[in-house]
Amino acid sequence: MNPAEPARTALLDAAERLFALAGIAQVSDRRVADEAGNTNHSAVRYYFGGRDGLLRALLLRHTTELDAPRAAMFAYSDSVLGDIRSLVMPTMTVLDQLPRPSWRARFLSQALNDPGIRALVAETTDAASATMLIRQSLCARLEHLDRAVVTARASLITRIMVTAAAEVETRAERDGQDPRWASVGDFLCDAIAGMLLAPITRPGDPNPLTAVAT
Repeated sequence: MNPAEPARTALLDAAERLFALAGIAQVSDRRVADEAGNTNHSAVRYYFGGRDGLLRALLLRHTTELDAPRAAMFAYSDSVLGDIRSLVMPTMTVLDQLPRPSWRARFLSQALNDPGIRALVAETTDAASATMLIRQSLCARLEHLDRAVVTARASLITRIMVTAAAEVETRAERDGQDPRWASVGDFLCDAIAGMLLAPITRPGDPNPLTAVAT
C-alpha cells in the first residue's frame, strides 16, 4: 500500500462528509484537514494539489467503482429498462456497501447542484466508458422518438437518481432505518424508463427545462 493512502483516504472521507452536510463552498481545506485528524493544514494541497484535485478524486472514487459493474450488467441488457438498470443499480449497490450513516449521495447532490464544479462533474462522468456505451444504446433504442426530447429527458436521469438517493440517505440517517437501496433502485429504474418511453405531447418543441437539466 502507498504510505500516503491512509492520509488521502481520511481526507476524502472527511471532505465527503463535510461537503454533504455543509455544502462544498462553505467548507475550507483547513477544516477538511482538521476533520481528518491531519495536523498539516495544507494537507489538501499536499495530497491533491488543491480543491479541484480533491473534488476530482472524490468524484472519481465513486465513478470508478461503477464502471465495471455497469459494463457487466449492460452486457445482458436487451431493453430500455435493462439499460437503465445497468446505470442505476450499480450505484445503489455502491451506496449499500458504504458504512452507515453514509454521505456519498448527499455529496453527489451537492456537487451536481454547485455551478462552480458542474463541468468537473460532467468530465468525470463522461470519462466512464460503460456509461457512454449505455447512453449510446439508449439513444438507439429510442430513435423512434424526437431526438431533442430524448436528449432532454436523458439529461434528467442523473439528477433524478442523485436527488432521490440524497433524500433517502438523509431520511435513513435521521430515522436510523435501513435505506433499502435495492428497492430504491427498482423504483427509480421503473420511473426513469417510463419517463424515457412516455409519449411526446409537443414533438420538436424546445426543451423548457434547459436551465434545470444542464
